[in-house]
Amino acid sequence: MANFAKSTVPRFSVEVYQNEYLPEGGREVNAIVTVTSTGGGTTGGMPIPAIPAPAPPRGQGGPPRDQGGGAARDQSGGAAVVIMVDCSGSMDYPPEKMRNARDATAAAIDAIRDSVAFAVVAGTHKAAEIFPGEGRLATADPATRARAKDALRRLSADGGTAIGTWLRLADRLLASADAPIRHGILLTDGRNEHEEPGELRAALEACAGRFTCDARGVGTDWEVKEVTGIASALLGTADIVADPSNLAADFTRMMDAAMGKEIADVALRVWTPVGAEVAFVKQVAPAVEDLTDRRTEAGARAGDYPTGSWGDESRDYHLCVRVPAADVGQEMLAARVSLVLPQHDPQHAGLPATLAQGLVRAVWTEDMVASTAINPQVAHYTGQAELAQAIQQGLDARKAGDTDGATAKLGRAVQLANASGNEDTAKLLAKVVDVVDVATGTVRLKAKVAEADEMTLETRSTKTVRVKR
Repeated sequence: MANFAKSTVPRFSVEVYQNEYLPEGGREVNAIVTVTSTGGGTTGGMPIPAIPAPAPPRGQGGPPRDQGGGAARDQSGGAAVVIMVDCSGSMDYPPEKMRNARDATAAAIDAIRDSVAFAVVAGTHKAAEIFPGEGRLATADPATRARAKDALRRLSADGGTAIGTWLRLADRLLASADAPIRHGILLTDGRNEHEEPGELRAALEACAGRFTCDARGVGTDWEVKEVTGIASALLGTADIVADPSNLAADFTRMMDAAMGKEIADVALRVWTPVGAEVAFVKQVAPAVEDLTDRRTEAGARAGDYPTGSWGDESRDYHLCVRVPAADVGQEMLAARVSLVLPQHDPQHAGLPATLAQGLVRAVWTEDMVASTAINPQVAHYTGQAELAQAIQQGLDARKAGDTDGATAKLGRAVQLANASGNEDTAKLLAKVVDVVDVATGTVRLKAKVAEADEMTLETRSTKTVRVKR
């Protein structure tokens, strides 16, 4: 009988929503693929086999030990997390900001479940280990959590900002634990001014696929595209915490979400037949994220798109496939979409390579009503993707002084937000423009806009609402 650990992974299901009918000669097939995972944790998912820990790398005498005397390796409870806190000089203006950051980190530490490996990093123009130190991770229990919170008194504001160094240190620390779930939480209040942009890009490329990371900007002196770029590259979330007093609640929510992940490194595999090709793959809920350029080949006519870590949750993906033109009456399998695990990873030994799959079809018809109908799911998410793009383009035009361009794009965004029922985005837009007519998207740019309101709209522009079924 197999030796199974107590933990389990979610069960995955795939649902495909599409209009499979094409007119004669039609070549483009669109589908929304809904992926749902349920039953992780203790509620009846698939069991994970217990895997013996590999030998430590040559030159390292053994697994790192935490400050409680137990080895962090092999006791990670399936997860490891590193909290990166901006400690640059600007965090002292006002002084409450640094205090709020310490309190938020303490709240996040309280939310780490027992047996999870963790560390805290102070980020300036270099990265420093605040807890536990010496290139190791601690194993969470009441004693190590208390010592970690005590160590937070060493967090003080001084120095510059070089986020790439923070990420590289987090990567080294997370790699020291045999944990399939590897996660980072990063807080910054300023721009990445003490390293070249290429250094941050190189760090993100090096860390991509090795751990996921949620990024937060506190206050209004940071660069939205930097913070959202970090989260995008590392398949995490990004947001603004304009008021530092709200940091603790936000950090707790982030850590709770991280602790709810049950399986990592899941890929969306798309197989297409001879003559067909993938035009794009986008995550469209809970936020828009273009995965097209992240494809890695997975055998003949198949490619894998990374989705990161999963708990009990549901996400939607928009798949567009170009197929060979065909005559009326013909039909074909346009794509097979699967959720897969990398079998080279010993953490996944004994689990099925394919967790779930769905089929995308193409049928050519002379029925114009059938072939011109747009599937409601596809229409909804096409609009949501356009909404995100319109907001970004409108805000960029506003910053560039292009009043007409900003008005047109943000007006279109108001129209799309209203049509799709995206009330949260509509409220954020109303803080940047005066809405004259919602239905036609007629707006006027506000003469004065609070910087926090503009940054919140930009940061949250990719968040979507799901279609009502």
